[in-house]
Amino acid sequence: MNFLTIGHRGVMGVEPENTLRSFVAAQQAGLDAIELDLHLSKDGHLVVMHDTDVDRTTDGNGPIAEKTLAELRALDAGKGERVPVFEEVLDAVAAPLQAEIKDVAAARALAEVMDRRDLVSRVEVSSFHDEAVTEIARLVPGVRTALIGSRYGTDIVERAVAAGAGTICLNIRRITLEVVEAARDAHLRIVGWVVNTQDHLRLVRALELDGATTDYPEIKRTGRFTA
Repeated sequence: MNFLTIGHRGVMGVEPENTLRSFVAAQQAGLDAIELDLHLSKDGHLVVMHDTDVDRTTDGNGPIAEKTLAELRALDAGKGERVPVFEEVLDAVAAPLQAEIKDVAAARALAEVMDRRDLVSRVEVSSFHDEAVTEIARLVPGVRTALIGSRYGTDIVERAVAAGAGTICLNIRRITLEVVEAARDAHLRIVGWVVNTQDHLRLVRALELDGATTDYPEIKRTGRFTA
């Protein structure tokens, strides 16, 4: 498989993260896939935001789970952008998506959309939480899943296998050859995040990872040439 470049929350290095503007920019830049984050609003909508609260990325404050979709829509998510729901992203871009879910409840809501819109081939589902990966795999037969690791050892490989994940997404600042070799022995794909510098890109290519998640579209242009 070719080396994949994945836009982190769109291209959050240059556009407001997790907004339609950012996702469209990622697609226009030619990134192979787009990563985004899903939470449930108070009234059960799958909204696209990273944090559990709205404080950092909007002009509002408070937890997402305590706000209705209408209340979230009233917020400015940067440059006048509004907080999107997942299905709006599906309609705004045609690129493959990597959807990160935060818990089992989000897995169930996402499963309903994936089933209704036949998204198994387009959407890979990722999570830091083993139980969320297991749940989405149970609910959506054939779905591709990825387990994310920030602080990890070779245990991330064992956990991914147990959860049925085909990919591990690893914090590039903590990656080791030992973990990479263990993942290869288990036939797992490996994506490094967040790859924003040439040094990190060289490391990703030297370790022969399958892809890189990046905040900047320039990685797409330079990634294929860097050894």
